[in-house]
Amino acid sequence: MELIPSIDLRGGRVVRLEQGDYARETVFDADPVAQARTFAAAGVTRIHVVDLDGARDGVAGNDAVVRAILAACPETRVQVAGGIRSLLRVEAALANGADRVVVGTAALEDPEFVRAAASKYPQRVVLGLDTRNGRVATRGWKTLSERTQLDVLQLFAGVPFGAILYTEIGRDGLLGGPDVEGTAALARRTKIPVIASGGVGKLEDLEQLARTRVIAGAIVGRALYSGAIQLEAALARLASC
Repeated sequence: MELIPSIDLRGGRVVRLEQGDYARETVFDADPVAQARTFAAAGVTRIHVVDLDGARDGVAGNDAVVRAILAACPETRVQVAGGIRSLLRVEAALANGADRVVVGTAALEDPEFVRAAASKYPQRVVLGLDTRNGRVATRGWKTLSERTQLDVLQLFAGVPFGAILYTEIGRDGLLGGPDVEGTAALARRTKIPVIASGGVGKLEDLEQLARTRVIAGAIVGRALYSGAIQLEAALARLASC
């Protein structure tokens, strides 16, 4: 299972939110470009970079920082998320060096764009499924739709996504443990690789996800910045699972 460290950007700074709440923000001292280099040097296979301003407002709020991260880590795959709601934004991110882009809000608001982007760039578009109480959220998790994750999967049946990024919003940023059962159940419903996000707080959480044998990866953020998980030790442990 792939361990994917996250760099969440707001106003050019590295931050973490609790349960997607922009009012419950922790700012970390890490320089985002230096942090990306540190993750790459540790040997991670992929880094997850999120423009939180873009996710909420649909604008390119941290494009310059994202471009700098991509330029600093040319040998490490980087997937970019946050506010990607047009083919132009997809193409710009890929042209700047992103390995994959994540679309979430656009999946519900403009599904034809998402189908077109994934068809034009097969395996390079990731479907973001951010859920709260079973309902898919959009606009930086501020708006709850009436659709469930299964509704969205059916909507995009046959689309060549590179992965599905599943986040249980109620667990995100709290370090209380991921939704292992829910993520594994989703992974068993689809042939598309599923990445878990939200709640990973200790090494044992990663081991639980890996032991399902159906979850392709896990996003880790706050636990790495707080020191609750040591990256090198986690990579070594997962390699032996």
